[in-house]
Order: sequence, then structure tokens, then C-alpha cells
Amino acid sequence: MNRQSRFIVSILAFGYAFLYVPLVLVVVYSFNDSRIATVWGGFSVRWYGELFRNEQILDAAFLSVRIALTSATIATVLGTMAGLALARFRRFKGRTLFSGMITSPMVMPEVITGLSLLLLFVALQQTTGWPGQRGFGTITIAHTTFAMAYVAVIVQSRLMSMDESLEEAAMDLGGHPLRVVFDITLPLIAPAMAAGWLLAFTLSLDDLVIASFVSGPGSNTLPMYIFSKVKLGVSPDINALATLIIGFVSIGVFAAWLITRRKTS
Repeated sequence: MNRQSRFIVSILAFGYAFLYVPLVLVVVYSFNDSRIATVWGGFSVRWYGELFRNEQILDAAFLSVRIALTSATIATVLGTMAGLALARFRRFKGRTLFSGMITSPMVMPEVITGLSLLLLFVALQQTTGWPGQRGFGTITIAHTTFAMAYVAVIVQSRLMSMDESLEEAAMDLGGHPLRVVFDITLPLIAPAMAAGWLLAFTLSLDDLVIASFVSGPGSNTLPMYIFSKVKLGVSPDINALATLIIGFVSIGVFAAWLITRRKTS
């Protein structure tokens, strides 16, 4: 191995260590018997039991999953419609403005997005009485707002690379445009829609800043709960929670890799 190869291997090893060593330490210290997360006190699984007995964590996790499922589904529907409009109706009045409004949540700072949505909900509450309390509904709307942009971009890019002759042939054979959309277009862009849904679900589940603005008392999401706990110091039950999340993500990635490998083999 020459000097250049050793340098490349060293850089790769350092990069992977920088990414994964902290995750390994979190997993290891989740089995720590000590109440102090950074002091090893022996092997134990007591903090996993404490985790499942903590109703605040369970409620926050359940709320986050509900919000993520709802917002990802709505964002996929609206984002697909927006992507279809941008890809198939390339010339209509206000297209540039519409495209800018669709993609602006992707580049807008989360603080600005959260603050603007908070002001919107406060104004609506003062004028119409809705929302009576900020919580599941307001967080879902906020997450749908920015997640929809990612779905629209993914679907639009898939439609731009798709052969339009398939849709044209279906219409030449007498297919109604709406029937063509459901029978031809949507099945072809289904992988892009699935990717957009998964991305929207992940973004919603991971969001902290925007949810902090649009949530109310008693509606803490899991990232908000973890952040409030970490400010006072990392506790072993948070390490256990992080380990479970790492495990679920690893299982999902491995399952996706296994399915892809079987389809390509």
C-alpha cells in the first residue's frame, strides 16, 4: 500500500469513527448501572425498564409518531399534486411564484418558519377562535407545510425524467386524463412518492425548532422532551431511548438493503 492509499484509508477511517463512535458510546452507556451517564457503574438493563415506565416519554413518542404519520401522508398527497402541476403544466400564469412558494420552506430558516406559523395561529385564534389550543393539529399543519416541499421536489424530478409517451399512448387509446393519471402516472412515480413519504416522516419525527413554536402545554414531542432533559444533563434513560431509535433505524436500513439486493439478484 503506497502513501496515497494509506492517506485515503486514514481519512475514511477518521470519518467513519467521527460518525459512529459517538453512537457506539451511547449504546454502551445505555447499559450502565450508574445514575451518572458518563461514569461506568457496571452492566445493567435497568434503564430500559425505567424508560418503559416513564409515561412522559411514552406519551411524547406516541404523539410524535401520530404527527409524523399524519403529516407525511398529507404532505405526500399535496406534494404529489404540486409536483404534477410543475412537471406537466409547464406554462401557466404564476408558475414562477408557485414554484418559489413550494421550494421556499426548504431554504427558509426553521426559526423563521416556526415564528411565522406561530403568528398565523395566534391571529387565527383571535379572529376565528381556532385553534383553541396549540397541539397535535397545529404541529401537524406546520410539519406538512415544510415536508410537502421535499415531496414535491422528489416527485417533480421523477416526472421530469419519465417518458411522457406512455401517458400520451394511453390517451391516444381513449383514456381519460384522470384515468391516465391513476392508471399510468401514479404507478410509475410510486417509488418517488414512497421516498417522499419516508423523508417527510423522518423530517417530522426529527423536528424540534418548528414544533417548539407551534406546540402548547401538554403537547411535547419526543425531540422536545429529549432536548428539555439534555439541558439538565444526559440521563441513562435517554441513552436507552437513543439506543432503541438506533436499533429501529438499523433494522429498517438492513431490511431495505435486503429487499433491494433480492430484487437486483
